[in-house]
Amino acid sequence: MRTLFASLLAAALLLTGVGAAAQGAPVVIVVPFSGGGPTDTVARILAPALARELGATVNVENAPGGGGTAGAARAAKGAADGSVLLLHHVGHVTAPSLYAKLPFDPLTDFVAVGRVADVPMTLVARSNLPPKDAKELLGWIRTQGRKLNLGHAGVGAASHLCGLLLMRALGTQLTEVPYKGTGPAMTDLLSGHLDLMCDQTTNTLPHVRSARIKVYAVTSAARLPSLTEVPTLAESGLKNFEVTVWHGLYAPRGTPADNVARIAKALQAALRDPAVTQRLGELGATPAREQDATPAALQAWTRTESARWTQVLKAAGVRPEQ
Repeated sequence: MRTLFASLLAAALLLTGVGAAAQGAPVVIVVPFSGGGPTDTVARILAPALARELGATVNVENAPGGGGTAGAARAAKGAADGSVLLLHHVGHVTAPSLYAKLPFDPLTDFVAVGRVADVPMTLVARSNLPPKDAKELLGWIRTQGRKLNLGHAGVGAASHLCGLLLMRALGTQLTEVPYKGTGPAMTDLLSGHLDLMCDQTTNTLPHVRSARIKVYAVTSAARLPSLTEVPTLAESGLKNFEVTVWHGLYAPRGTPADNVARIAKALQAALRDPAVTQRLGELGATPAREQDATPAALQAWTRTESARWTQVLKAAGVRPEQ
């Protein structure tokens, strides 16, 4: 009798779409980059507040490699019950333009949960790089070319896209050094083994404030309240140069709509948490507005950004890696 009851209960839960997320089971946020990097930072700021709202343990799992594609592939194959989530950024939608063969489709193998935060980027360098300001740096980069090395988190990562656009705007090529995340890249920048990097403020601001690295410019349209003395790249001579990195939360295709809606509601509440907003603000990031932290808004944004970056990369002459 107990066996029959258990079977009927399991069937009822399945039919009503109530999965792991609705039962307080542990949830994993897959971050497709190494620990200590900017996306990892956003995930670890969000996780405790999201856990409280869901009434479940929320763990962060780093799955670096392939400019974010290895972790996305891992998440795409995860259980479609709300227990596996992917926190990714603009690199999620640029992957098809940069990799000829992907084991997943960003637009069809995931369902959107909600936008999390927008993070501007900074152009930073080792502490003893000679140029004194951004204008001098841009001219110096043109003369040095491949003598300078530029770190990034792999093809398709936000740091790679920013560096790519920078090189195109300057009409020069630097020696690119790919890492499995900008966490390890930052280690080399701090030690002086890397010259330059374009990275999110969530990763760079602590080191900028301690004067362990140089910051030359921000990639946002306007100067940042947290770095008022630092000019934009547009101010420094690269007209219309703007890169702001959005972060979105996704679930594997097939995750029940009820579960997605519940996680989205928890996300919206988590982003109103004073501790979350304060910490993100300290790192130069802006939490998503409630109307943007929804499945419909992120789904529409993902498609818009996919179309936009496909055009940008095509115009830049970028071809997929084989």
